[in-house]
Amino acid sequence: MDTILHRHSNRRKSALIGGMALIIMALAAFFSYGFVHENLVLQGDATATFNNLKSSNTLFKSEIFGWVIILITDIIVTWAFYSFLEPINRSLALLAAWLRLTYTTILGIAILNLVFVLLLSNGTDNFSFSIDQPQAHVMLFLKAFETIWAIDLIIFGGHLMVIGYIAFKSSEIPNVISILLLLAALGYIIINVFISLFSQYDEVISILKLIFNVPMIIGELGFGIWLIIRGGKISKAL
Repeated sequence: MDTILHRHSNRRKSALIGGMALIIMALAAFFSYGFVHENLVLQGDATATFNNLKSSNTLFKSEIFGWVIILITDIIVTWAFYSFLEPINRSLALLAAWLRLTYTTILGIAILNLVFVLLLSNGTDNFSFSIDQPQAHVMLFLKAFETIWAIDLIIFGGHLMVIGYIAFKSSEIPNVISILLLLAALGYIIINVFISLFSQYDEVISILKLIFNVPMIIGELGFGIWLIIRGGKISKAL
């Protein structure tokens, strides 16, 4: 009985830590990408984007800081998910952990492009090329960030697919959460395959985003909330 209680206690801690890390990650992602990036970066307008970055340099730095928070919380979530799901299916939990660590590593590479953008937008006095060139380089690095991240999100979708399958096979995780996770996984994979390989089909991508928007937003976040409220709690039967 003591061993069972200890195992449940560890799973409860993992659930709480993972759930809270997911909430922090969601808030950081909303700020860094949903608010700052979407407002400062104007697709197809290098001059306006460059001017936005120069005039809002501190805000752009805060976006990068937000991405660093996302990286850290991603690592925490990787451990928490593995610790919580390992008793259900160790092999699949390990696969999910490796997929998320791969995703996090590639995300770190993508974020480096934002650091290059920051260096360029801090001023052109330290560079020997004309004003037109740093603008072009800024857009190139921003495009590199978004392209690498889009490819990376396909891997993230694979991670969510494994998590959703484990949740579906589990008797303790509600089916609605596993279904949302699986739908979110499909959304991330399909949408980012189109963004990476078929970016010319803007209307199709917009329709796909509309279809998968809700599960992509609340899939993992809903799992995080469930982890905080119910994950790993000891059954009354014990």
